[in-house]
Amino acid sequence: MSNLPTDPHHDGHHDCHHDHIENSCEFQGLTVNSGVKQPPSVNPYMTRRKKRTLPSASALVEGILKGDVTMLSRAVTMVESLSPDHQAVAQEVIEKCLPYSGNSRRIGITGVPGAGKSTSIDVFGLHVLKTPGSKLAVLAIDPSSERTKGSILGDKTRMERLSIHPDAFIRPSPSAGSLGGVARKTRETIVLCEAAGYNNIFVETVGVGQSETAVHSMVDFFLLIQLAGTGDELQGIKRGIMEMADGIVINKADGDNIDRARLAQAQFRSALQLFPPTPSGWKPEVLTYSGYFELGIPEVWDMIDRYFTFARENGYFDIKRHQQSRYWMYETIDEQLRNNFYNDTEVASRLIRCERDVLNNRRSSFTAAKEVLDFYFSAMSQKQRPI
Repeated sequence: MSNLPTDPHHDGHHDCHHDHIENSCEFQGLTVNSGVKQPPSVNPYMTRRKKRTLPSASALVEGILKGDVTMLSRAVTMVESLSPDHQAVAQEVIEKCLPYSGNSRRIGITGVPGAGKSTSIDVFGLHVLKTPGSKLAVLAIDPSSERTKGSILGDKTRMERLSIHPDAFIRPSPSAGSLGGVARKTRETIVLCEAAGYNNIFVETVGVGQSETAVHSMVDFFLLIQLAGTGDELQGIKRGIMEMADGIVINKADGDNIDRARLAQAQFRSALQLFPPTPSGWKPEVLTYSGYFELGIPEVWDMIDRYFTFARENGYFDIKRHQQSRYWMYETIDEQLRNNFYNDTEVASRLIRCERDVLNNRRSSFTAAKEVLDFYFSAMSQKQRPI
């Protein structure tokens, strides 16, 4: 029998711990409930989010052809994915959408950083969408940084009005991959957007560099945006970029900058006189406008309209589309060959050894490369690979 004092108010429902004298109800300063545990870190009543199932290619195609933006976005995500499962579905979707593509006007837009490309796309896009039945997709080619594998995806925030327009679809650049891979995925996205009913496609590039060549190979009209009042306007512009341009527009032609913009316009017109005729026979035009104040926008779009009329009448529109399809077929072959070659584990180990020999002057770069290639093609011929 315990000698511990009893609590006259204890009704038997509250259990006092008597394993130690200090746990007696008589000596407790605080009432301690027995069996209290730390609450779980995860809410046990939370409904777990079900993992989204992968939609079938047929479901995606059906949604895209109906203009379902959600299905279009999911299909584009699969195109950009590196997952083999996603790629298999994406390629099937592209094949089924191909007959419904090709009915848009594809316009590439480039310019030096700070030229106001995003603001210009915003006002150009709104101008296009004033036409009844017009829909616009804005895509971007932005090769990832080799160091960080990241890319610039903030352009959508600068297209304030276009980003909330019901007839506009804005898709930033894929965030990983080489220029060739990013460009190929952008071209495949064009097919999906056209199948979804977007009859105007803008493809934007960042800066002036190799990405311009990739964009030029997938668009019908190539627009170069320039700035006035920055000194010699022709400095820093690669000759190849100007040769590719079907139209040059000088932004920020407003206020005190109008005279400088007109001077730059004259300089560019003079420079274009020195270039050989374009394959289409079209003479590139130079115009001025202000994206911020929305001045000269109809004139820029009128130039683009006249180009499409010109190119369709002389047959160059179809010729260029065929050339581009052929170009991207060979580009895809090159990309697949490179991927298969460098992802082969046996090739990788042989490359390391041959590289070491070259660096130690034990053999030439040519013979080392030939050995690795001979090994790869020999291994390929021994494998049963379905074509």
